[in-house]
Amino acid sequence: MPAVVIDAAQLAQFGQAWQANGQNLSRTPPYSSGQLGELFDQAVGVALSAMLGNGPPTRVKSSALNPPSPDCVEVGPVRIIGGIRPQNFDVGYRPDGVRIAFDSKTLNDRKSIQKNYQNMINDLATEASSVHSRFPYAVVAFMVIVPSPCLAGRQRSALIGTLERLAKREMTNDPAHLAEVISLVVWDPATGTIDDGIPAHDSSTRLERFSSSLERIYLARYSGMDPHSD
Repeated sequence: MPAVVIDAAQLAQFGQAWQANGQNLSRTPPYSSGQLGELFDQAVGVALSAMLGNGPPTRVKSSALNPPSPDCVEVGPVRIIGGIRPQNFDVGYRPDGVRIAFDSKTLNDRKSIQKNYQNMINDLATEASSVHSRFPYAVVAFMVIVPSPCLAGRQRSALIGTLERLAKREMTNDPAHLAEVISLVVWDPATGTIDDGIPAHDSSTRLERFSSSLERIYLARYSGMDPHSD
């Protein structure tokens, strides 16, 4: 699976909006928090499509329970009826049921991180549990995207440690609330670059490990199986 590549020029535009809006992203376009997530979703969809040998990812316009074509990577909202609750994921691959489900999470200001990051952690565990309880072979992946000025000190280490503990589902009989892959993306609003120093270089949550980890687990579960058995 190719690396997930984010255009620094596009990310810098979100940074300009973040600074102009009092170090926060609006919920309404242009350069909204939702659109920031979509920038990452599209990049993940492109990388997944390349790994699977498909064409460009398909943009989903409705919450259909089945993909629009039998073998395509969908970029959200991808409707998955899990064992706990229905959930719209941002990217999905479901040629015969859910094989890959991906969701991006953005926290965009200090207050949001202080107030909402524990709720976000609960959401990650619930979403993973919901998918795995019905589709135990599914690969569930997340990205948590945070501006660098908003994440520091004890809270930063606590968040990284929690995400590392959640991203440990290697076997299909591992606990359902764990995810297969989680990346923490810390970006600099002033430059549009992704901070190379956070998380630490040996952390499983590094962005450059996202693609290789996802591919390794996916192939361990589905190598040699249709629709790409050659």
